[in-house]
Amino acid sequence: MKSKVTGLVLAGGRGTRMGRVDKGLQPFRGSTLVAHVLARLSPQVASVAINANRNLPQYQVVAGASPVLPDFLEGFAGPLAGLQIGLQFCPTELLLTAPCDSPLFPLDMAERLHAAMAVQDADLAMAVTMERDPEQPDAAPYRQPHPVFSLIKASVLPQLDAYLETGGRRMEGFFKSLRVAEVLFDDSAAFGNINTLEDLHRAERATPAPAPAPTSAPAARSADSDPAALPVDEAQRLICDRITAVEATETLPLLNALDRVLAADIISPINVPAYDNSAMDGYALRGADLPVDGAAPVTFKNIGIAYAGHPFTQAPQANECIRIMTGATIPPDCDSVLPQELAAAIDGDQVTIAANAIRAGANLRRAGEDLPQGGIAIAAGKLLRPADLGLIASLGIPSVTVRRKLRVAFFSTGDELRSIGEQLEAGCVYDSNRYTLFGMLQRLGCDVIDMGVVRDDPQALEAALRQAAKTADAIITSGGVSEGAADYTRDIMALLGDVAFWKLAMRPGRPLAFGKVQTEQDSAWLFGLPGNPVAVMVSFYLFARPALLRMMGADSKLQTMQARATETIRKRPGRTEYQRGIVSNAADGAPQVRLTGAQGSGILSSMTEANCIVVLHHAQANVAAGQLVDVLLFDGLT
Repeated sequence: MKSKVTGLVLAGGRGTRMGRVDKGLQPFRGSTLVAHVLARLSPQVASVAINANRNLPQYQVVAGASPVLPDFLEGFAGPLAGLQIGLQFCPTELLLTAPCDSPLFPLDMAERLHAAMAVQDADLAMAVTMERDPEQPDAAPYRQPHPVFSLIKASVLPQLDAYLETGGRRMEGFFKSLRVAEVLFDDSAAFGNINTLEDLHRAERATPAPAPAPTSAPAARSADSDPAALPVDEAQRLICDRITAVEATETLPLLNALDRVLAADIISPINVPAYDNSAMDGYALRGADLPVDGAAPVTFKNIGIAYAGHPFTQAPQANECIRIMTGATIPPDCDSVLPQELAAAIDGDQVTIAANAIRAGANLRRAGEDLPQGGIAIAAGKLLRPADLGLIASLGIPSVTVRRKLRVAFFSTGDELRSIGEQLEAGCVYDSNRYTLFGMLQRLGCDVIDMGVVRDDPQALEAALRQAAKTADAIITSGGVSEGAADYTRDIMALLGDVAFWKLAMRPGRPLAFGKVQTEQDSAWLFGLPGNPVAVMVSFYLFARPALLRMMGADSKLQTMQARATETIRKRPGRTEYQRGIVSNAADGAPQVRLTGAQGSGILSSMTEANCIVVLHHAQANVAAGQLVDVLLFDGLT
């Protein structure tokens, strides 16, 4: 039976509930979700393939010699699009499908589905489980089909193509045309899928399973890789799981609330707009009076004019209209507005309208259309921008409740560092990191506490950390977290608090400390960043900045886009790399990106020249010119 089956992992979705990150590439129990699915699928089939529409190089690293197949259809058309490309590729009689976000499906799934297909002479065999409604525990269980766990004959491809050509995209719609065998499995949890980051974290903390054996030769490990180093995604998750928002709030006049984080929902006390009004300069009229399709033009008599703030209160009669300006209240009994440029003719108070010039109900803004009374105008957690202040002002609200400002202390460590204005002896350098950190913290709207340079001395470092914990919510240091003999930060942390991690599988920024400084009465989160200038900025953006935003009660997601590489970018799998780049528009208007040149972690000029960071993911290999890469724009960060 196995020789007749090809396996297909469905990983072509948008990952909307994962922050539009590919679910299959999420780290899970020492590997990735898609690697776990491949490890369970491979023993059941003769060969495997992955259906993916983004991050194809990363999926290819996981797939090894097996193919990675993008959809033939455009626009993330759903599982059926993945099934279509899988059937087009399928070299065997049967195709077995499994989604990339379900790493625990049964190891005998193919065998059981095949047996049912043979007995029932079916075109397709599908897994089914019995489920209970958690909100009605006493209700009878119901049958839950799992169409993405199916064994299907390759010969049904023409039927699928015909269905897709009709615009159909639902699996159950296509399956109606097939002979389907349902196979009951006892373990419903085995078919559960991981839809959100919360699901992923919950599954990660459940009883662990060994990491799957690779389905092909392992990818080459970078020369300086370390099996003890944490992947970036895992490190970010560890921080996210521990950090919570500060609880203290304050109420500020609206003009003082820019760049502050909203602590409570803004509830609209009125409808916006407050009344039905015109979206155009034109003529208000009754839609029932408009000429119907094929009828001769109709002439209306203009009986008045309505201005914004000066409504016209007389209701028109048949074939009468009112001149109206944008924003003016719609006159009584009127339900349509003809833009003045669409009038067939205007002669004094006579306005002629041709058939099909507008439809009834056109060009009106209904009361409450933008925001209904009692609705949430702005949700808590929003970092207030100028447009938000305008929206709140439009509701007549004079003040808002916001989170108090975050207090962040920062200092640099190292005997070699000198402040600006001091004599620069041989072997010393000016401290640039404090100025970089000051700028990034100011952009976040934090109250910053500059503690200067701290010597490579255990007593001095302990005193600085204790003082910072008394006055700050968070502490950011640069330097002092590597393996060097004079790097005391981790030793002092062992006395004052706990450390979450120290080494990361990334470049630049390999050493990083995260934990809590705890004195007798005070505590503060500590982010010990590397000492190299570029590594400081990259580590701040990836770890400290999202954590500080989370403490502020704000959204902490980093927004990326994709651009085509203009040149080959060298990269070995096994760590995440962040290279400095310049995004521009190609001749066809599509975004493209090139590197700034030398990418050493001490070359600060590479950051000043760049307008983005090119993100090369953990499993990603070399990038060829023309391939898409993820890009993190500096706009809004720096």
